[in-house]
Amino acid sequence: MFNRPGPRVRKQLKLLSDRLAEENPVLKGVVDPFRDLDRVGYAAGLLDPTEDSYAFGISWWPMIATLGTFSAGKSTFINEYVGTTVQRSGSQAVDDKFTVISYGGSEHVQELPGLALDGDPRFPFYRVSDEIERITDGGGRTVDHFLAMKTARSERLRGRIIIDSPGFDADEQRATILQLTDHIIDLSDLVLVFFDARHPEPGAMRDTLEHLVNRVAERNDFTKLVFILNQIDTTWREDNLEEVVSAWQRAVVRQGNATGRFYCLYNESAAVEIGDPQVRERYEEKSRRDREEIHAKIQEISSSRSYRILGSLQAIAESIEMDALPALKKALERWRRRVVQFDAGMFAVVAVLLGLVGYQSAGGIAPWTDGSVWQAMGERPLMTGFGLVVLAIVLGGIHFFNRRWLARRIARTLPTETAAGNWRAAFEKNTRPWQPMMGRAPLGLGRRMISRLHQLRDRAEAYIQRLNNQFVDASPVSRQGGRASATDVYHPREPEAPAPEPTPGTDAPRDYAEPEVPEKRQG
Repeated sequence: MFNRPGPRVRKQLKLLSDRLAEENPVLKGVVDPFRDLDRVGYAAGLLDPTEDSYAFGISWWPMIATLGTFSAGKSTFINEYVGTTVQRSGSQAVDDKFTVISYGGSEHVQELPGLALDGDPRFPFYRVSDEIERITDGGGRTVDHFLAMKTARSERLRGRIIIDSPGFDADEQRATILQLTDHIIDLSDLVLVFFDARHPEPGAMRDTLEHLVNRVAERNDFTKLVFILNQIDTTWREDNLEEVVSAWQRAVVRQGNATGRFYCLYNESAAVEIGDPQVRERYEEKSRRDREEIHAKIQEISSSRSYRILGSLQAIAESIEMDALPALKKALERWRRRVVQFDAGMFAVVAVLLGLVGYQSAGGIAPWTDGSVWQAMGERPLMTGFGLVVLAIVLGGIHFFNRRWLARRIARTLPTETAAGNWRAAFEKNTRPWQPMMGRAPLGLGRRMISRLHQLRDRAEAYIQRLNNQFVDASPVSRQGGRASATDVYHPREPEAPAPEPTPGTDAPRDYAEPEVPEKRQG
């Protein structure tokens, strides 16, 4: 049973593990449970060992996406946050690609083609070229038409990714841009949706509201959207910022989002001159306070990202057991039942045909009943044996034809892209000609593998407890008045020395080792 990754997958996972150890020591070693999970997927046929890993389906770095129209100030906000000019900005559309901005060691901003993202599983657009090819139906467009990557030496980028999106007004590539936008929203930890205060009529942005608000409001994770009304300095003459914000809030609520809160910003270096000192002071204070809150949200996702990765590990393991396994069992039972039914029907037809041929060749039923036909067959053993072999081949051919034909029909009803992997490929692996039909469980998903999935989920819980220890001191107070460590909870009879508590606002200790799975208590 081939359940080990190919050289390409091993290389990519090693790169991922090395960078995680450098960027976030808390997650050091967390790639190993994904490797174990991959073995289950390979054994079951849910993953292709030469190409796939469950680790490739998630984003390993906190992702902040900026969405909105081309004039809403997304690039200006990114440049201000990063501390250097990474993106071009202007009142017209200056970027027509999704740009992934990451930390780099060079003193200068470096730009790489979209292929750099398509071929690296550490980033959120790994192998997105296949999806682009499907969406554009060929069309001569490649990944470089839609994606680009830039690196900048900024500590605010270390350990996180910012994605700057093109405006939604580019009709030529609109379908693909909206598809990629959905992909980005799925993967992002925080989505900053920018609107331009210079266009106070929300109806002018109806398409943006409909796509970013109405469709996202139906999702369970819509709370990660942050609405930003940018360039509020342009409203100072009317001094009606509250009315402008209220108009946008009503528009968002009408699209189905119950929150409707807007942050208000503007860039002082590019702002219009605010003639009234009191208005200027009020606008500056509002912009400064909201900007600090947005920056704090960006900072917070570094810790929530760790929980998201571990949650993904648990969710995949649970999906294999609770979704893929029952679906494969049901499909295989249906396949077996249909094969038996078709075999019985076709074998009956063959039996009738043989009976008719025998009846005609023997000249009636009497030679069969008086034994003369059987005596003649005994006198010609070679001919009889050859006839039986031919009959066996015919019946076997009918059986394997039925197996294959019915397997293909049923396989088409199974999905190829799920959290657990490719159900169709797993089903086809179980219906290969040399596989027995009456197996008790799908290949690679027997009791032993299910037990391994339970162990992986326990390991993920142990990691989560380790993360909790950075933020919450939930350990029991020892009899001497000191704090017990997390291991004291797991093994109360053999207490160990307390683990050092990390200093607030700093990374976890770099001597982190993979936590032990807590033992289950009796009773």
